[in-house]
Amino acid sequence: MKLLSVDDARAAMLAAVTSLPAEAVAIGQSIGRVLAEDVVAVRDQPPFAASAMDGWAVRSADAPGSLAIVGESAAGHGFAGAVAPGQAVRIFTGAAVPRGCDAVVIQEDAVRDGDRVTIPAVARGHHVRPAGGDFPAGAALLARGVRIDPWRLSLAAAAGRAELRVARRPRVALFSTGEEIVEAPAVPGPFQIYDSGSRALEALAAAWGAEVHRAKPVRDDLETTIQALRDADGDLVVTVGGASVGDHDLVRAAAQALDLDLKVSSVNVRPGKPTFFGTLDDGRRLLGLPGNPASALVCAELFLRPLIAAFQGADPVLPTIGARLEAPLPANGPREHWMRAKLSSVDGGMTVKPYRDQDSSLVSVFAVSDALLRRASGAPAAAAGEVVDVLPLARA
Repeated sequence: MKLLSVDDARAAMLAAVTSLPAEAVAIGQSIGRVLAEDVVAVRDQPPFAASAMDGWAVRSADAPGSLAIVGESAAGHGFAGAVAPGQAVRIFTGAAVPRGCDAVVIQEDAVRDGDRVTIPAVARGHHVRPAGGDFPAGAALLARGVRIDPWRLSLAAAAGRAELRVARRPRVALFSTGEEIVEAPAVPGPFQIYDSGSRALEALAAAWGAEVHRAKPVRDDLETTIQALRDADGDLVVTVGGASVGDHDLVRAAAQALDLDLKVSSVNVRPGKPTFFGTLDDGRRLLGLPGNPASALVCAELFLRPLIAAFQGADPVLPTIGARLEAPLPANGPREHWMRAKLSSVDGGMTVKPYRDQDSSLVSVFAVSDALLRRASGAPAAAAGEVVDVLPLARA
């Protein structure tokens, strides 16, 4: 099997993926979805000069002085007329500044006496939010390819959008393979373990924007595995286990029976070397992940996450950061190593420390990790304090 670097393997996978068609959804249903259009402002926000405080709308040229009170401007109920010299309007936060006024005096600085109010000197524009101060008409507010979160949703809502065009969620069909796998609450046999990898992958894929269908584990039988692949209904089929070339690793052979066009046969990565990717005869993409939970989850971060992003037209680049090593590391071997690690904030910067035991079967280590530390193939020994590449993991 040809070993590809992580970057080359990911590039080959992404080259086989095109973004899915767009669909219109109500803005309230757009959280977590990826925009398939640009959102542009159709009018100024605010559409009028507005008061930033409760107080009095005045002409700065009249201050200081005693002014006649001629009306009120409240949010949603503005003063209809124009303010003449020597006049003032009672105004509230968010209300439109009346025509003729160019400043607001806060109520604490003014003294009202019946139908008159005495104000101090005030500068033009004081406590006035200008029309278009948040954004002007025609401004590009959100770009195609960004993921909607509550803050971006608020911006789209401020632009008057009731619907947004977003990429369809990619459908991911997921199942584990192996005679040793049993799903709770079934009682495992003496040589069986609970299925943990596919449970985590289901949650991760959903968090990354996919619509996930997880099937029950498949036993080590070629015809059964072929049928499971046929039945997997998705834009992307993800298998866990059976990805290598041992006597009981049957996923590749089953996929080859469905005319798999293999794009990636193996990856020069630790953990996760057996990971493979290709296209089945009907166009579905297949990502084969190793069965060891840590291997599957590391490779999900490196490959599944970018694939799901690409299906949605989002940026598939992994958001790595730099962090300083808390302790020295020995030279790395020939495989690129992504180590489970702990991030800390020290004196305004980030430090990272890999866990001592990086065995690919250890779920407990992943449960306390919040980052993956990248060690390049053949990297020399690294001293404490050296900056290394780190992929933060989303933790609650």
